[in-house]
Amino acid sequence: MAEHLASIFGTERDRVNCPFYFKIGACRHGDRCSRLHNRPTISPTLLLSNMYQRPDMITPGLDPQGQAIDPRKIQEHFEDFFEDIFEELSKFGEIESLNICDNLADHMVGNVYVQFKEEDQAAAAVQALQGRFYSGRPIIADFSPVTDFREATCRQFEENSCNRGGYCNFMHVKQIGRELRRKLFGKYHRSQPSRSRSRSTSPNHRRGRDYRDRGDYHGNGRRTGDRHGRYENDRRRPASPRRRSRSPIREGSEERRARIEQWNRERDEKK
Repeated sequence: MAEHLASIFGTERDRVNCPFYFKIGACRHGDRCSRLHNRPTISPTLLLSNMYQRPDMITPGLDPQGQAIDPRKIQEHFEDFFEDIFEELSKFGEIESLNICDNLADHMVGNVYVQFKEEDQAAAAVQALQGRFYSGRPIIADFSPVTDFREATCRQFEENSCNRGGYCNFMHVKQIGRELRRKLFGKYHRSQPSRSRSRSTSPNHRRGRDYRDRGDYHGNGRRTGDRHGRYENDRRRPASPRRRSRSPIREGSEERRARIEQWNRERDEKK
């Protein structure tokens, strides 16, 4: 019996636990759902509910005044938000993935999912985000049961074939450009110069928002201010050049080769 219950946990056959909450950390029925939402007390994944506010939130493709918005401007606005959130959250630990929903349903619109490498990093982020604001709206951060985003995302959306549009019950994850992804996630895989130096070499570098001392995680769509003067403590020294040295394995290989050649000469002399 226990094995059977474990095998159906979080699936459609489970009549006790909500499968959608288990898969995507959100349910369209909310607290009125007839099934249980087992909220984790600790998890490497955080959900920042309804945090991203796209400029065409009211009507897709139009601003609040009803004027058409260039899709490139919408993407630029999104990537500014993505980079800002990533750099703030990365202060608490290594980020495995950062996914932002492009869905339109109330329980998923603007949801931000961040998965840290370690659970204690996520716990530190939750504690630090309590009572903070973003664009004048409070940040709602909770642990999420989602650990496998392959099960949470809509495969049809990735293939541009989802017929439910923004009201799909699975995540429509909005993508960033390849260059920005390499810039943000690549630092975990290779050493880079300090952030301030790499940014200062480009006249078109992005500018940070003002994270004020009163805990207001502030943003107003476009970035304002100069991050270089506000993050003195976050600057990192450029990685020192690696010295070339002969590998002991390589030296051992040369010695072994020399011994083999000597053995061959001695063998030839005996013949």
